[in-house]
Amino acid sequence: MATPAQKEYSRLSASFKVLSRDLRLIFASNLVGAFGDGLYAYILPYYIAEALGASSVEVGILFALTSLTAALTLLVAGALADKYDRKKIMIAGWFAWLPAPLIFAFAKNWVQAIPGMILWGFWLGGPTSTAYIVTTADKNRLTLAFTMISSAWSLGYIFAPALGGYMAGKVGMTTVFIAAFTLYALAALTLGFIRSQYAPRQQEKMEDSPLTTLQLIKTRKLALISAFFAAVMFAMMMFRPFVPEFLAYIYHYRKFEIGVLGSVAFTGSAVLGIVLGKFGDKYGKKFSLATSMALCSFSLAVMLSSGNFYILTFAFFLMGASYITWSLMSAVIGPMAPEHIRARWISIPQTVSMLASILAPYLGGVLYSVSPNLPFTTAIVITAVLTLISLFQKF
Repeated sequence: MATPAQKEYSRLSASFKVLSRDLRLIFASNLVGAFGDGLYAYILPYYIAEALGASSVEVGILFALTSLTAALTLLVAGALADKYDRKKIMIAGWFAWLPAPLIFAFAKNWVQAIPGMILWGFWLGGPTSTAYIVTTADKNRLTLAFTMISSAWSLGYIFAPALGGYMAGKVGMTTVFIAAFTLYALAALTLGFIRSQYAPRQQEKMEDSPLTTLQLIKTRKLALISAFFAAVMFAMMMFRPFVPEFLAYIYHYRKFEIGVLGSVAFTGSAVLGIVLGKFGDKYGKKFSLATSMALCSFSLAVMLSSGNFYILTFAFFLMGASYITWSLMSAVIGPMAPEHIRARWISIPQTVSMLASILAPYLGGVLYSVSPNLPFTTAIVITAVLTLISLFQKF
């Protein structure tokens, strides 16, 4: 008789089989790259403040530059991915990131880190990988394919922050940044083995299928879906930056315990991503999306209700659902797009969502200054409303 662990491994193996050879390589690339990213991403704000002399406002400016760059490059990536080989655009995305950790390693002050923060914001893989996955994956298992590939990022982030912090204390941040550079390069190299993919040429009339970005933005269906997902991302990003601070100052947890809870959240993201992916393929994407937001709302309510570490562990596992909303969004919007303009079509709601996520932490900070509970209670209400709205959407 198989043990529970063996049964779980068997289920995970069966889920992994939904990925084709090319999608497994993308999974591997994301896993390796995420591990490299996780080595320094979690402690980068601290490093910029302590080692490069940035104030809290200057740290905020640097990260706002990264988010703004990401929002702007999504539209560019969408246009490039519909014109050129999508494989090469995804590889270019990793190459854009390559210099970033080296710039951080040799920067002497926060101003010298600006080019690194801008390059770190280049997100050429956003709409490109979404279009590639939609075209390649089994259409009956599309939600699971997206959440499986997204889980690679969560798996990469489970242990990397702790290892990066340990390495920083033992051998210094320069070594951490060089290790991240090496893993970024390996992630790009892995994508070199996937098959090329081009968007098909369109022969229809312009009025049958709008081709310009402006025409696409004016499409009512796309405008509504963009507004909805912008609201979703706004709600997620409004509270997320303030979770560690809340745990430290309200519940008096130390960095190690906060890090453990962060790892639990990423573990929850990986596990719940697979579960909700299967759920979405069987019962509908809107139910999977609604469930993820409901879990997020519930987890925040639990976090506010108790500072007990074991209860918080349960809450943070469920909070992992907030990290898979982007992959669920991709699973929803990807099949809606015409194949010949799929990447550009996808880039519009992704860009609008990213722009919303830039503004969200500012509002969260204002609410947090009024009361530490306020950004979380506000997020609970918003996600609950969005949960209900999603159930009536025709995804």
